[in-house]
Amino acid sequence: MIWKSLFGIDDRPARSRLAEVRNITIGRTVRLDALAWRMLENSGFQLDRDTLEITAQGVVKLDDGSHVHRFYTDDELMLQAVSQQANGSDADDFTLFRPWSSSYPADRDDKEAFLRRMSRPTWDQGGLPPFRRFWYEGDERDQPPVQLWEAVYYERDADPVSHIRQTCMLYARDLRPAGLELLLALAMAPEGGDYTHEIMVGLPLGLAEFTA
Repeated sequence: MIWKSLFGIDDRPARSRLAEVRNITIGRTVRLDALAWRMLENSGFQLDRDTLEITAQGVVKLDDGSHVHRFYTDDELMLQAVSQQANGSDADDFTLFRPWSSSYPADRDDKEAFLRRMSRPTWDQGGLPPFRRFWYEGDERDQPPVQLWEAVYYERDADPVSHIRQTCMLYARDLRPAGLELLLALAMAPEGGDYTHEIMVGLPLGLAEFTA
């Protein structure tokens, strides 16, 4: 699955022309097959439209040489792809996430408690059933969250508008009839911005479930 190689970081991306991944980039429209989520029973992922207008793009380079490409809408939906090539030409793992909650930690203790939660093998989120840890699958011990840098762009040929330090962990639960729901927990620290706790809910997308 798409997140299993997310176990480290490399240098933050320098200025360069952004990748088009299956024709997806800033300024493009992505059309979704709504059956990808409507057919699932008791899913927390709901979306009231079947198109995404991409207005921002993020890039993460991992220490194994692979690349994470993130495509954002104005309302913070995120379509993610993972590839070995920097240009995204070999991307075949895609996930669609939507925001579930966002909060500012009350104090240092709140920050540390959230990070400890991300180390545990399960995640309980209000309004959703329990999720099991997707990374380190089958390991019931506490494990450290993943840390990475993301460069975020608003224009294809400009410098990134921000670099965001992220500490994160991915969780999953099975859905009927034959699906998987994902939960991504993040502690986000933009350079020069406010530290936040973010929860996103998502689902994997097959190549036939979207076009651009």
